[in-house]
Amino acid sequence: MFTGRKSQQAILSKLGIEKLSPMQIEAKEAIESMDNVILLSPTGTGKTLAFLLPLLKELDSNCFEIQNVIIVPSRELAIQIEQVFREMGTGFKVNAVYGGRSGSKDRLDIKHRPAVLIGTPGRVADHLRREAFKTTDIKTLVLDEFDKSLEVGFENEMREILELLPRVNKKILTSATQGVSIPGFVELTNPVTVDYLDEEISQLAVKLVIAPSKDKLDKLLELIAHLENQNGIIFCNFKDSIQRVSEYLLEHNVSHGTFYGGMEQGERERALIKFRNGTHQILLATDLAARGIDVPEINFIIHYHLPNRSEEFTHRNGRTARMNSHGSAYVLHCAEETLPDFVGNLPVEQLTKKPLQERADWSTLFISGGRKDKISKGDIAGLFFKQGNLSKGELGVIELKNDCAFVSVKSNAVDDLLPKVNNTRLKKKKVRITIA
Repeated sequence: MFTGRKSQQAILSKLGIEKLSPMQIEAKEAIESMDNVILLSPTGTGKTLAFLLPLLKELDSNCFEIQNVIIVPSRELAIQIEQVFREMGTGFKVNAVYGGRSGSKDRLDIKHRPAVLIGTPGRVADHLRREAFKTTDIKTLVLDEFDKSLEVGFENEMREILELLPRVNKKILTSATQGVSIPGFVELTNPVTVDYLDEEISQLAVKLVIAPSKDKLDKLLELIAHLENQNGIIFCNFKDSIQRVSEYLLEHNVSHGTFYGGMEQGERERALIKFRNGTHQILLATDLAARGIDVPEINFIIHYHLPNRSEEFTHRNGRTARMNSHGSAYVLHCAEETLPDFVGNLPVEQLTKKPLQERADWSTLFISGGRKDKISKGDIAGLFFKQGNLSKGELGVIELKNDCAFVSVKSNAVDDLLPKVNNTRLKKKKVRITIA
């Protein structure tokens, strides 16, 4: 139910943001005043909030149909934007639809129309073909990371979506890539470009680590030890490589998560949750994680394999040193191999011999109730503190989903905690609490 429009300052306060960045201010002003806007800004600089804030002002609380459609190239980005919108506490309904999720669940969600629908091209096009909802009130279309959608083969679906949304009069395109051609079927008329791609983060240090042979696993382990207790992403080009590196790290008791296209959607979501809440400080990933995922401040990036193109090298590096923070990217390179030109001349990092440190002292718990059960983060914290006898320092990040929740807890407290809180009531629901 809509209870009144919040001020921008109230929304920022709820998100824990003190003020908008110059990019966000300029993008917001452009979107509010112009019909066609192209927003170019590096990964991790807050593009989502930059377009959500002005679009929120256009939503009509008396309209009970979908008013705004946001197209994204990946499930993770759809979920991330949905989460940001919910956390803004706008009072407007939002839903995300994407492949890998049952169509019946989509239909149930959008039976009570959201004001904002977020989705991947294939799934949104499918709903439009089926005439699952009216399109007469959809006046605004956002193509977030639009170049990625075209790159992963959704051009036909994107073209179809544009054709099936005839009442759209405002289009916003975002990207973290320079010089991408925009297909004619998007029909952008006199677009205004807000370009912050030249505002590169100078705090990023890119370094070369030389491995003695093509099998770089030993050197990777040495680099992880050198970086001590920091969090970061190790990029590989193939699923098989991730599995091989993962097995090697497990043999050496290095806790980590994995993230790649062949995983089930639920597994991918849980990998990101555990990375965000500190259960895993290292994520092994393909370029699927190079942009459009919600992860915390990352101290380092390791290119176990270099990507084939300079754009992906830039996007990978953009996961660290975000929003003016510091970070390092390491190219793990065999001396016998030739580096591609886009890497440039890099200083060689001399590794300090250090023992591997124990990393993860957090575990993730799953709770079988969520937002739809009227459960709040405060309810969960109260249960864990009062009934579970946790101290404040033993409770970590709480992530609340629509039908479940995930909570990080100090690993040494889990065995004592679970018998006290499992199969108890949160609000009116009896919940199961287990190790995720």
